[in-house]
Amino acid sequence: METKTQTGGKNKRVGKKTRGVSAFIVLLFCFAAALLIYFKIFGDPANFVNNDPNNHPLPGKLLGTIYKGGVTVVLIITLLLTVFVLSVERFIALAKAKGRGNLINFVYDVKANLRKGDITGAEALCAKQKGSVAAIVDAGLKKYKEMETQSLPKETKIEEIKAELEEATALELPTMQQNLPVVATISTLGTLFGLFGTVLGMIRSFSAMATTGAPDSVALSAGISEALVNTAFGIATGAAAIISYSFFTGKIDNMTYAIDEMSFALTQTYAETHEK
Repeated sequence: METKTQTGGKNKRVGKKTRGVSAFIVLLFCFAAALLIYFKIFGDPANFVNNDPNNHPLPGKLLGTIYKGGVTVVLIITLLLTVFVLSVERFIALAKAKGRGNLINFVYDVKANLRKGDITGAEALCAKQKGSVAAIVDAGLKKYKEMETQSLPKETKIEEIKAELEEATALELPTMQQNLPVVATISTLGTLFGLFGTVLGMIRSFSAMATTGAPDSVALSAGISEALVNTAFGIATGAAAIISYSFFTGKIDNMTYAIDEMSFALTQTYAETHEK
């Protein structure tokens, strides 16, 4: 919850802003979880010949094949888990930022109150809606009421209202966008790590063939399938990250459109209903 203090004739926001979960901490926890999954589930001895993870996977044991994909699988699983965790975190954070009610109805109701000149009613709607969007609109409404008591040129008052809305937006927007750059980065890293793991697996397969001196189609097929596991996981991770990023940026765009519309409505209403 933010408050304002008067400093040199200007309003200054103070107070602690609510921040989301740190992506670095999420990565650490997901890495630990990935290690457990890799060694305890994929590396379960029951998945391999003679119950030995150093041997080939048993026929039909996909988990064993994934284990043979190597340590790169751990990194890709870490990224995949990170996407899931950050997606849940952003879903909760943006739901709070949007507020309790329907955002479109909120904008419509506030505009209706503005047309009637009921600023107090509009503020009550913000208090009921809550969230980042309502906080930005409420800041604009307070500045709107403040300008009605100031002896300044009309154009200056309108610019003051605009500046207040822009400042409030600048404070709230980074919170809404937090961790999304990490998800966007994972959309590329997931695919690259997948290809990297595949290349390493192919190198190991062909190196083993060169050492034995005789083509072993079974060993080669097993090696290729193990290498391609990295590609599959990498593509899945990249796709999940892209879907998550697009979904949440779309939600943020909808909120910024609502903020822009309310900013225009506030300044336009003041210009139309006040002579000075």
